[in-house]
Amino acid sequence: MARLLLIDDDAFFRETTGRVLDRMGHETSFAATMEEGKTLLWAERPDVVFLDLRLPDGYGLSLMPELRQAPDCPEVIIVTGEEDPEGAELAIKSGAWDYLQKPVTPASLALPLSRALEYRAQKAAKRPRAVLRREGIVGVSRAIEACLELVAQAADSDAGVLVTGETGTGKELFARAIHANSSRMNSNFVVVDCAALPETLVESVLFGHVKGAFTGADRDRDGLFRLADGGTLFLDEIGELSPAIQKVFLRVLQDGRFRAVGAKHESQSDFRLVAATNRDLGIMAERGGFRDDLLYRLKTVVISLPPLRERPEDIKPLAIHHMNRLCERYRIPTKGFSEEFFGALAAYPWPGNVRELFNTLERMLLQHRDQPVLYPMHLPDDIRIRAIRAGSSAREGAARSREGAGGAGSETWRGSPEGDFPARGPDVAGSAAGAAPALSRVPGGLEAWKKYRRRALEEAEHRYLRDLMDEAGGNVSRASAVSGLSPSRLYDLLRKYGLPTR
Repeated sequence: MARLLLIDDDAFFRETTGRVLDRMGHETSFAATMEEGKTLLWAERPDVVFLDLRLPDGYGLSLMPELRQAPDCPEVIIVTGEEDPEGAELAIKSGAWDYLQKPVTPASLALPLSRALEYRAQKAAKRPRAVLRREGIVGVSRAIEACLELVAQAADSDAGVLVTGETGTGKELFARAIHANSSRMNSNFVVVDCAALPETLVESVLFGHVKGAFTGADRDRDGLFRLADGGTLFLDEIGELSPAIQKVFLRVLQDGRFRAVGAKHESQSDFRLVAATNRDLGIMAERGGFRDDLLYRLKTVVISLPPLRERPEDIKPLAIHHMNRLCERYRIPTKGFSEEFFGALAAYPWPGNVRELFNTLERMLLQHRDQPVLYPMHLPDDIRIRAIRAGSSAREGAARSREGAGGAGSETWRGSPEGDFPARGPDVAGSAAGAAPALSRVPGGLEAWKKYRRRALEEAEHRYLRDLMDEAGGNVSRASAVSGLSPSRLYDLLRKYGLPTR
C-alpha cells in the first residue's frame, strides 16, 4: 500500500478518483488548493502526488520546487483537464513522472502509478550514498542530492556523460567523482581543455606522433587518447571546440580507433567519455555551431549542476569545509564563524558560483589570519554592501506590512504620520508607496472592516514584493533567500499581483 496525495479543485474528480485509488489498495489524502496540498505534503509524507495545473490559488507547477524538497521527495504525476503542450513540457523538465489529461480511466491511472511506485522502490534499494567517493563535493540541498544520484547511476556504466552548468559550479569535480566510483578508478583520468586545443596541433595532441613525423618530433609521443586507455577522458568546455575538431573527435568516439601522426597503423583506445560545458549545446546544434551526431554521443547521461544562488542552504557547509581546508594548508588555527557571517554570504548572488565563494574565503583568510572568529565585517565590501541592502529591504518591507495592518486595524487613526490618507480607490497596483488605502463609503456608511483590512494587507504585500524583486534584480531564488519565503509561495504571490520574474 502506498500513500498518495491528490491535489485538485474538482470535487467530483477527487471523489471518483479516490474510490479508484482505494480499490487499488492505496491510502489517499485530498487537497483542493495548493496551500492545503503543502500542509498535507509535510503531514502525510506521500509516495506519489497527483497534481492539477490549474488551482484556485496558483499554477500547480509552482509547487514542484517544494515537492522536490519535501520529505521522501515524492514522485509527481500531473493530471489536468486542459490541453497545455507547454505545461506538459514544463512538467517533464520540472521532474514530473508523467503527464495525464482528463478524463482519466482506471487503466490510464493505474499504469503510471504502478511504474512510479516501482521506480521509487528501485531508488530505495540502491546502494547507500555513504559509499560514494565524493571528494570536494559538499552540499545538503535536494539539488545536489539529485546530482549525486546521477553520479551513482553513471558510475555503474560506461555510457557517455555530459555535465552542464555555469562556470564555477564544479563540473570537473563531478566528472572526477564519476571516474572515482567506476570500474576504471585505477586507470588514468585525462583532462582535455577543449578551449585551449590548437587546430594546427590537434592531431598530434590527441593522437600522438612518431619520431620524425614533423620537424621537432625527435621521439615517439603518446597522445591524450592513448593516455586515457582503460580510464576516463574528460572533455572540459566541449562547447568551445571548432567544427573541424568536432569532426576529429566524432570519428574516434565511434570506434575508439585513431592513427598517430606519421604512424603506418591504427591504434585502439578503450576510454570512458565524460564531457562538460557551460553552454547550451542543443541551441548551438540548432544554429549549426555544434554537430548533432556528436551531441547524441555525449548526452547519454546528463547531469545539470545548479548555480550556487539556487541552493543557498549549501553555502554554510561549503564555507566551513573550504575554510577548514585553507586553515590546514596555510597552517592557521581553525576559524570560528558568526551566524551573521553566513547570513551575509547567503544574501550575495555569487555569479561566479562555488569558485567565487572559495576565492573570496581564501582572500579573507589571508587578510584576517589572526582573527579567531569571522564576522561580516571581514567580508569584501561588495558582499557586505549587498547583505546590508538585502537586510534593509527586508526590514523596510516588514515595517510597511505592519504599518498597513496597523493602520487598517485602528478605528481612531484617520491619517498617516505625514497627513491624511490619499483619496485613492482600491486598485492595488496603483496604490501610493507607503500609503494605506482610502476608506470606501457604501450606502449607509463605511465599508465592512474585514474588506478594508484585506485591502490594506494586499497593498502592503504588493509594495513589499515589488521592492523585494527590485532589490533581487527579478531573481526569484535570490528574493526567496532574502525574504524567507519558499520559492513556490513567492511565485504564487508574484503571480497574484502580476509582478514580473526571471
